[in-house]
Amino acid sequence: MLVAVRHRGDPGGVRATSRREREVVRPVDGPASLRGGGRGRAPLPEPRRMPERYSVRGQVLAELRAALLTGELPPGSVHSAPALGARYGVSATPVREAMQLLAQEGAVEVLPNRGFRVTCRTTADLAEIAQVRMLVEIPVVQSLARSVPPARWAALRPLAATAAAAAAAGDRAGYAEADRAFHQALLRPMGNTHLLDVADGLHRRAQWPTDGPRPDLRAHAAHHGTLLDALASGAPVEPLLRAHLAACP
Repeated sequence: MLVAVRHRGDPGGVRATSRREREVVRPVDGPASLRGGGRGRAPLPEPRRMPERYSVRGQVLAELRAALLTGELPPGSVHSAPALGARYGVSATPVREAMQLLAQEGAVEVLPNRGFRVTCRTTADLAEIAQVRMLVEIPVVQSLARSVPPARWAALRPLAATAAAAAAAGDRAGYAEADRAFHQALLRPMGNTHLLDVADGLHRRAQWPTDGPRPDLRAHAAHHGTLLDALASGAPVEPLLRAHLAACP
């Protein structure tokens, strides 16, 4: 199909061109004068904002994690997405999306047509997770202890202090995040992002509560400082790290 358009190089001339050619020569982006101020040219629509659904899902995910860690959603309890959505003032959709992520982390189980059940962990489950974490983290930290300057570990002191403060306040959700942040910083000098992802996934699984007694937060937080002291002085770190991973609260 041929249409008459004004030639860009000749303001007064008109020539025939095909629709394909017209689409090639027509400007599709540029200064505001080209986008919306041209005579006889409709302004291009403003860029659309991305939906906020994912930020809502992130907020719901953080709330659910905190509720799981504090025991507000106890092991074995069953919850529906609509009920949790009403609880947090959102629709069921972001709750379902957040719960699917938690299911991938082993925190909940999907119950078809019923909702989600909080996973019941046993002490044997946690011991197995701790064993895998030891196989991953201990060799890495031992290698770093031989290659990283001792002064480098001083940068982790503020993270240890944050964890200690959360433990002193009895903030289990806050301590869980602080403990994970400390371990990520501990392993980061290895420069292996896949290692960090694996270690973090195992760490999250280790933090989900059981129906049994839970280790004292303050004692667990004290391990961080002791471990940093050993790294700074060149003392053996394996026994300290093994005890720390075995007692993940």
